[in-house]
Amino acid sequence: MAVYHGPSCKLCRREGHKLMLKGERCKTEKCAMERRPYPPGMRMSRRRRSTSEYNLQLREKQKIKRIYGLMEKQFRLYFRRAAKQEGVTGENLLRMLECRLENVIYRMGFAASRSAARQLLRHNHFLVNNKKVNIPSYQVREGDVVQVKEKSKSLHAIHDSLRTMRDMPEWLDLDKVKLSGKVVRVPDRGAIPVDVQEQLVVELYSK
Repeated sequence: MAVYHGPSCKLCRREGHKLMLKGERCKTEKCAMERRPYPPGMRMSRRRRSTSEYNLQLREKQKIKRIYGLMEKQFRLYFRRAAKQEGVTGENLLRMLECRLENVIYRMGFAASRSAARQLLRHNHFLVNNKKVNIPSYQVREGDVVQVKEKSKSLHAIHDSLRTMRDMPEWLDLDKVKLSGKVVRVPDRGAIPVDVQEQLVVELYSK
């Protein structure tokens, strides 16, 4: 699976929006968006941003891709699947992205960022319904239980993340003592705390 390995802060600056790619660091004054709130590159910083319809749609797509850590081919695949489902395509897309296992681990507070969650997953630190799962894109379902493996419960990275945990989405339930969480239900759009306009992405791919 292709993964972006470049500088994360440049992605936030390019989109002009905090994408929370570095966890708690993004909430401090060390955040690049606080120090340099303009697009990377000298020429870019002096040039006015295009406000064309296409550019707005493209930037929104790039923002969603970068928030969830996806490459273009992966994102297109998710969009095609969302378009085939019943309901609103944009909401279907966000729902599938939120139900990725790496995102659920991040939302539960076991990791400081989605990239950190992906790394923990790859190193086999989690179980889903008592079975080992190390695939970041694994789609969780209502009723699924995600827990830290017994041998991994002493990991400092997990406990450090839980101490600085963000607000828990209402569609998830967490037991900090057992280091276990449950998917109470599949989230609707109102329960997905992502500041994006998914309809612009639908319009972009509909051309």
